[in-house]
Amino acid sequence: MKQYDVIIVGGSYAGMAAALQLVRARRSVLVIDAGQRRNRMASHSHGFLAQDGADPAEIARIARAQLQAYPSLSWCEDEAVDAAGTHDAFVVSTARSGQFGARRLVLATGVSDALPEIEGLQARWGRSVFHCPYCHGYELAMGRIGVIAVNPMSLHQAQLLPEWGEVTLLLNNAVEPDAAAREALQRRGVRIESTPVARIEGEADVVLVDGRRLTFAGLFTAPLNAPSTPLAERLGCPLASTPMGTQIQVDESKQTGLPGVFACGDTARVPHSVSLAVGDGAWAGAQVHRSLVFPTV
Repeated sequence: MKQYDVIIVGGSYAGMAAALQLVRARRSVLVIDAGQRRNRMASHSHGFLAQDGADPAEIARIARAQLQAYPSLSWCEDEAVDAAGTHDAFVVSTARSGQFGARRLVLATGVSDALPEIEGLQARWGRSVFHCPYCHGYELAMGRIGVIAVNPMSLHQAQLLPEWGEVTLLLNNAVEPDAAAREALQRRGVRIESTPVARIEGEADVVLVDGRRLTFAGLFTAPLNAPSTPLAERLGCPLASTPMGTQIQVDESKQTGLPGVFACGDTARVPHSVSLAVGDGAWAGAQVHRSLVFPTV
């Protein structure tokens, strides 16, 4: 079984940012990646300095090519299916490539999105249905925006989005704003639609159960998130609840509750964006390196 200083599970933006710090410190790093970037459906990435408007797949391709110029970087295109061990002695099992060992483990696995069960929504996720206005709001050109409610966070989302257009909050039997919430929405110019959603058609047309069709430039919703793999739970790392779902609990150094296991990116922080994931990964990589130089366990 080949041994590394660090195994990083997840080769998207946070995982690669962590890897970059470590290989530049001349540490041996294995990235295990199943090729399922969360934003793989999106054609453009916004809000990331020097890469605004770039294809997110191209950002990832360039990042990987730059990483692989470092001789201490290894890349495994496979799914990590299990992980076990303790500080300085971790083992990660993959679906096809066997087992690998490492002194440190970084979980950069991203999250899964639990979307509203509305016909046509999943197919438009990342294209005309979004969760982050800072990533996609500007391109809607101050047009009509629909917010499909899923939980109380949707009220906050609806109050924020008038910065980017004329907003309608589609309650969809998911929330019922009280008088104070309705007044706050009204102050922001948000229209409230109580009739449930039947399906989504066209680019971002919402068909209501009474047959009415509401046409929008784009739609937003607030999916519940959870780590995309059960590795953290299998290792015994504590999870934390947030208004957006569940994430891996970490301290300021990005270390989980299990010494030697770190987590970064969407799976270990809110809110989520490419730029925030890169920053989080870079910090995690530096902290993992420090733990190798100055071990405390």
